[in-house]
Amino acid sequence: MPLPDRWKILSWTCGAAAIALSAATVQAADPAPFELGGPGLRITVMRGKDVLPIAQVPSLAEGDQLSIRADLPEDQGTRFLLLSTFLRGATNPPPKDWIRSAETWKKKAKDNSLSLTVPKGARQMTLFLVPETGGALGTIEDAVRGKPGEFVRATQELNQASLDRSRLDAFMAAIRAQENTHPEFLRSVAPALARSLSMKLNDECLSKVVELQANCLLENREQLVLADVHSSSIAETLTGAPTDLALQLSSTREAGYGFYSPYIGVVRDLARIFGAFSNPEFDYLPTLSVRRDDAAALLLNKAPSFQKPKSVLVVGMPAIEADSPPRLRSAANGPICAARPGVVLPVEGAPLIYSTAYARAMTVKLTAASGETIDLPVEARADRGGYVVRGNGPLPAAFRGTVKGHLSGYWGFERFDGPDFSLQLPGDAPWKVAGEEPTLVVGRDNELGLTGEAPACVEGVTLRQGDGAPQSLAWKVQGNDTLLLTLPLAERRPGDIRLEVKYQGMATPTALTLKAYAQASRLDTLSLHAGDHEAVLSGQRLDQVAGVDLAGMALVPDGLTRDGSVDRLRLVAKGDGAALKAGDKATARVRLKDGRTVDLAAAVEAARPRLTLLSRTVSAGTAEGRRLQLQGEGLLPDDGRLVFSVRAEEGGAFRQDDVLEIASADGANAVRLSGPNGLRLSGPEVMVATLDPATLAPAAGPLRFRLLRGEGASDWQPLVTLARLPHIDGVSCEARYCTIKGRDLFLIDAVDGTPGFQKPTVVAQGFTGSSLQVPATRDGRFYIRLRDARDQAVILNAS
Repeated sequence: MPLPDRWKILSWTCGAAAIALSAATVQAADPAPFELGGPGLRITVMRGKDVLPIAQVPSLAEGDQLSIRADLPEDQGTRFLLLSTFLRGATNPPPKDWIRSAETWKKKAKDNSLSLTVPKGARQMTLFLVPETGGALGTIEDAVRGKPGEFVRATQELNQASLDRSRLDAFMAAIRAQENTHPEFLRSVAPALARSLSMKLNDECLSKVVELQANCLLENREQLVLADVHSSSIAETLTGAPTDLALQLSSTREAGYGFYSPYIGVVRDLARIFGAFSNPEFDYLPTLSVRRDDAAALLLNKAPSFQKPKSVLVVGMPAIEADSPPRLRSAANGPICAARPGVVLPVEGAPLIYSTAYARAMTVKLTAASGETIDLPVEARADRGGYVVRGNGPLPAAFRGTVKGHLSGYWGFERFDGPDFSLQLPGDAPWKVAGEEPTLVVGRDNELGLTGEAPACVEGVTLRQGDGAPQSLAWKVQGNDTLLLTLPLAERRPGDIRLEVKYQGMATPTALTLKAYAQASRLDTLSLHAGDHEAVLSGQRLDQVAGVDLAGMALVPDGLTRDGSVDRLRLVAKGDGAALKAGDKATARVRLKDGRTVDLAAAVEAARPRLTLLSRTVSAGTAEGRRLQLQGEGLLPDDGRLVFSVRAEEGGAFRQDDVLEIASADGANAVRLSGPNGLRLSGPEVMVATLDPATLAPAAGPLRFRLLRGEGASDWQPLVTLARLPHIDGVSCEARYCTIKGRDLFLIDAVDGTPGFQKPTVVAQGFTGSSLQVPATRDGRFYIRLRDARDQAVILNAS
C-alpha cells in the first residue's frame, strides 16, 4: 500500500539515531537518521482549570486530563489504531485498564480520540500508532505488561532525543534566518546562538567568506548538540539515574563522540530494545516529537511498513513527575542600562527556554527605590543571549537610577522564578566627585571617581580645557553608582578643566568643572658613579625636571619610574664634562620646566665595574644536530650549551666573589653564575662562564649579561639569542611541494628557499599541526626563521 502524501522525506538530514537500552553495549555505530516526516497528533493537557497545548507541558502530573487525537489527512488510506499506556516502573507491570485505544477512522470524537486521566502511581506514558489489524491491542498489551522496563527506558530516551532535537532545530532555523536577512552578522550572532543553545561551534567557519559561513556552521549536524544537564533531568525516570549511563558514556572520548554529547549519541539501535517483541505481525518503530502548540509532528528513522510485519509507531510522552524548572543564572557583569528599547537580560543555564515553549508568560518586574512596581513582557532570544524586554517605552518618573528587575513566569503549569537583575535608567541628577575632591596635578595622569544615578548608561566622557580640542576618556563602572576615570593631564596646563558625561539617548551631557594645579618637584638625592655619564635623581613630581647641570655636564631626562610615592629620574649626559672621582662633592643645578632652578648636593660613588665580551662558543643540542644547521655563534638552542669569556676593562681585575648575571631582555628570567656555579677565572682580568639554557626556562629571545660586585653592577650588555627549536623528523618532497614533519612546529615563524625570505611561507600563530607544506627548492635547502630569533635563520636540508 503506498504511503500517504504528507509522509514526505524532509529536505535535510539531522543525523538522529536509535536507542540503546544497555549501557554495556554502547557502541559508536552509524545510526539511521530521523529524516522522514510521519503522522501527527493533537494533544492538550488540563490541570485543574488550566488547559495547555502539549508544547508547553514539560511534565505530566497525577490527575492531569489529556485529550489526544490523531492528526491525519482526510484522504488517509490506512486506518490507524491509537493506543496509550501508562507505566509505573521497570518491575511493576501496569494494570490492563491503564491501556486504552481509539479507532482514528471513526466519525465520533468519543471513538476516534482519547480522553485520559493520569492515574495515581503512573510514572511514564507512551503512545502507539499501529495500522488497524485484528489482535493489535492484545499484542501490544502483552508486550507492555510483559517487559514494562523496556518501554520505560525507551520513553526516557525518546524524550531526551526530542529535547536535544528541538535545540538543533532552533539553532539551524536561526542560522538560516540570519543567512537570508543579515548574512554579514553571522560572525557575531553565531557564537551567541551556540552559547544560548549549548551547540558546538566551529570557529573556523566564521573566518570564511560570508556566503559560505552558514553552510559551514551546519555541517556534521549529528555532532552539534552539546550535553545539557537540565534537558537530561526532565527526561529522567524514577527507575534509574538522572541521566542514563548511555548518555554519560556518549560524552566521553572512549565512546567515539569527543567531549560533547549529541542527541544522536543518546538514541541508539532500537532493534535492541524492541527486538524481543518483534513478531510476524508487528515491528516497533521509534519517533521523535517536534511540538508546536497542540501539534506533535512525528519524525521517523525509517519508512514504516503497512505489510506484515506492520510498523508500530512509538511516541514518548513527557514524564509524570514534579516540574523541574531550570536554574536560570544571570550572565550580567554588572548593572544593565535600560535606557533604550530592546534591552537584553542575559541568562545562562537553560537552552530549553529558547528551543521549547515550556517557559511561558515570562515578564520582568521592575521595582523602583520608592517601592513602585511595573511588569514588562520579555521574549527569549537565543541570538541575543537572554530575554529581550518588550514594550519598555517611557516609564514613570519613579523608575530612575538603579531599579531592581526580577524575571518570572510559568514553567508549564507551575510558577517559575528566574534571577534578579540590576537595571539603570538615567535621570536629571548631576554627577559629583566621589568622596573628597582630589588635588588634580598637571603633568601626569590623575585618577578620579564620579558618582551618578546610572553609570551603566554612560555613552561617553569628554575632557575639555579652554578652547582646546575635546578629548574622549575611557572609564569603567564600579558598583551601582561610580565611574572610575583616568584624567590625562600630562600635556595640560594648570587651570579649570571641564568633564562632560553623556547618557545614552540623551542629547545634552552633564557638565562638571574641576581645577587642575601645578605642583613643584621635590628633590631628594642625585647620585652617580665615578666615570659615568649618567645619574639618578630621586624625589617626587620629577616629571617637571627639564635638565640638570653638574660639573660642566648637561644631563637630560631619559626615563621616569615610580616606586610607591618616590620618583626616580634617569639622567644621561650630553657632551663631556669634568671627570669626577669617588668621594667628590659637587653641586647640581636642577632646571624645572616652569623656568625655576634648584641647587642639590650630588654624591659621587665608586666607579662601577666594566667588562667586555671576548668570545663565545655555542654547543648544539641533540634536536639541532639532527636536522637544523645553525649559522654563526649568535644563536643558542634551548637544548645546547654556551661557553663565553669576558675581560675587565681599564686595568681592572676580577674578584673571587664577583657574580655574573644573565637575564632575558625584560629581566623576567635571570640566573647568576659564581665561582662554584659555572664561573672560572682564566686570569686576573679574564673569566670564563658556562651557561645551561635550562636554568633560564622559560626564557627565550635576546639574552644580556652584567657583572655584580657587592651592591654595584656594570651596564647590561647583549650576549646571545636563546631560541627554542622545533623537532624535525624528516622532509619529503613531491613535484613542486615539500612536507616538513615533526613536532613543536609552532616555534617556526616562516620558511623560505632563500636567506632573504622574499617569498616566505608564514606559520600562523597557535599552529598545532605536525606537518607543514612549503614550496620545493632546487638544492633541497630551506631557511627557517624562528619566532624567538626573527633576525637570524637556521638551515634545514631536505636530504
